[in-house]
Amino acid sequence: MSRPYSKLAKLIISVSLILFLPAANAQIKLPAIFSDNMVLQRNAKIPIWGTEKPEQKITVKIQQQSKTTTANRDGKWRVDLASMSAGGPYELTVSGTETITFKNVMIGEVWLCSGQSNMEMPLVSTWATVNNFKAEVAAANYPDLRLCIVKRAKSTKSRTDVESEGWKSCDSTSVKNFSATAYFFGRQLQQKLGVPVGLIQSAWGGTIVEAWTSSTSLKTVPEMAGFVKMLATSPLDSIFDESAFAEKMAAWNRKLDEMDASPSGSAPSWINPDFDDSAWPTMSLPKPWERAGLPSFDGIMKFRKVIRLPESFSKQNLQLNLGPIDDADVTYFNGVQIGAMSIYNQFRHYRVPANLLKAGENVIAVRVLDTGGDGGLYGKPEALNLLKDSTQALSLAGEWRYQLGEELKNLPPRPALANTPNRPTVLYNAMIAPLVPYAIRGAIWYQGESNAGRAYQYRTLFPLLIKDWRARWGQGDFPFLFVQLANYQPVAPEPGDNDWAELREAQTMTLALPNTGMAVTIDIGDANDIHPGNKQEVGNRLALNARHLVYSENIAYSGPIYKSMKIEGNRIRLFFDHAQDGLMSKGGDKLHGFAIAGADRKFVWADAVIDGQTVMVSSPQITQPVAVRYAWAINPVCNLYNRAGLPASPFRTDTWPEITRTAHVNRMY
Repeated sequence: MSRPYSKLAKLIISVSLILFLPAANAQIKLPAIFSDNMVLQRNAKIPIWGTEKPEQKITVKIQQQSKTTTANRDGKWRVDLASMSAGGPYELTVSGTETITFKNVMIGEVWLCSGQSNMEMPLVSTWATVNNFKAEVAAANYPDLRLCIVKRAKSTKSRTDVESEGWKSCDSTSVKNFSATAYFFGRQLQQKLGVPVGLIQSAWGGTIVEAWTSSTSLKTVPEMAGFVKMLATSPLDSIFDESAFAEKMAAWNRKLDEMDASPSGSAPSWINPDFDDSAWPTMSLPKPWERAGLPSFDGIMKFRKVIRLPESFSKQNLQLNLGPIDDADVTYFNGVQIGAMSIYNQFRHYRVPANLLKAGENVIAVRVLDTGGDGGLYGKPEALNLLKDSTQALSLAGEWRYQLGEELKNLPPRPALANTPNRPTVLYNAMIAPLVPYAIRGAIWYQGESNAGRAYQYRTLFPLLIKDWRARWGQGDFPFLFVQLANYQPVAPEPGDNDWAELREAQTMTLALPNTGMAVTIDIGDANDIHPGNKQEVGNRLALNARHLVYSENIAYSGPIYKSMKIEGNRIRLFFDHAQDGLMSKGGDKLHGFAIAGADRKFVWADAVIDGQTVMVSSPQITQPVAVRYAWAINPVCNLYNRAGLPASPFRTDTWPEITRTAHVNRMY
């Protein structure tokens, strides 16, 4: 009996040795955030951490400091260097089973730069254009400004490292792919402070705020708890499985086709050339349908346009250009599907084969699905055409027939994209958690466009993210500076409700958190581009916040912020913070952007005049005013500034029900 037992014991010992062999041979390793050229935060403890062979002694040295620790049983270790003054370049050495040396290390100010595309948007881009970018690139020689880009990644579990090429000194090469907003912010700080500045870019275009928030915090939000639990318990492969998504999407599209089909079960009759659409109303395209009299419709919309093709257009393949469509489309030409896409900001370019064409009347039919916010064909008129040989274009801008289809509430939930980053926690797990506890001064943030359809919920989610990050870092209420959404889309002719206005309100309300600042950009957007080019001024206004709130510079850093109101007869007097040096209308013109309402809640454009540090608002149409709104639109015409030349933040004095109060949770999860 003893011999088999001895063999079993030896086998167990051998297997144990094999299992523990990788740990025994482990070598010292630090996360990718540590590299040559890095900036470490001045005047604060400096955490340095990594992995090594269990129980291995680790020594970290820089300048006159030397700290020693021992890796724990899991091979993890950390030391906290004592506070250092700004300076450098230094060498940082980390010694264990081997020695790693980081060169050209600076001590200065470190800022985390995060958000969606307007933060990610690089100085040189193929999808957006920064003002004067060629000259900016040529002049970008700032060796004491250091740049680090965290690569896009997502995970349902918290990771210990990011994907990055490490830190680079700012020059005309390294700056090209770096966030323009963050660069202009950091450049001004470095010049004004005269110390090294390090910027960590961790951003992903088109993303939602809850993707950047930890599961610990999101579980406290009732409507998020279920999603968080599902993601945490689902195998990663099943969530990001492209083939499984394709199958689910095909089944979902078949369901939509069934809902669109004629009673006989055949293809939708409305896509056919001989369908009579004379009873359908018309809409001028391109334009989001929310700007065409349908402000609260989410779901399916059907569009048709009859075009007349000359003989020359009917003999060869053509290209149908529809511009961007929010969110998803299926497009038909003379009853045959020629394209489909589910990316809201992607331009549609569909091939129309010659065998579908005929001289004379032809019909384009487009089914659009919108799941929240703006919907429809919304690009520039010149992007909507039928193109021949890249030389001749037949414009399709103008009147289209349309018909409302099923509302979103009646549709089955759309399958979650296999590759989407827009799920709760997945960006925090992969792109933020691994950076903790790298010492930072604070964070700058530019995001909100993707949450505009749920602006009321943003009142909860955005402050939650800020408190979440502060809790994870354990540095107290570190400075958190953010950009309010810029103006965008066509100007509305009359006052009305708007989800972007409500999102801006949610951002302004977040200033109630300590150590926060907001850069108002309501005057430097672009009606035709969600990625406005004036990132210089965005960075400048963020830097003004930092210079005053963080570095105690006695400067104006914010435009007027609404504080209170007082009804005086048939007028309303408005009071503001950040108006101590006086108010002004930009360009000396009369004030624009004010609307006033009585108890019936119907707003009309108002007359507004500056009276010292206040504004008096009235209208001959409203004899008993109750409320005022300013710049309450996605692209308002407005011009109230303070004497420092900074624009007033949009606001409203009423608390009447918001259009996004009952908005559904993003169904793309």
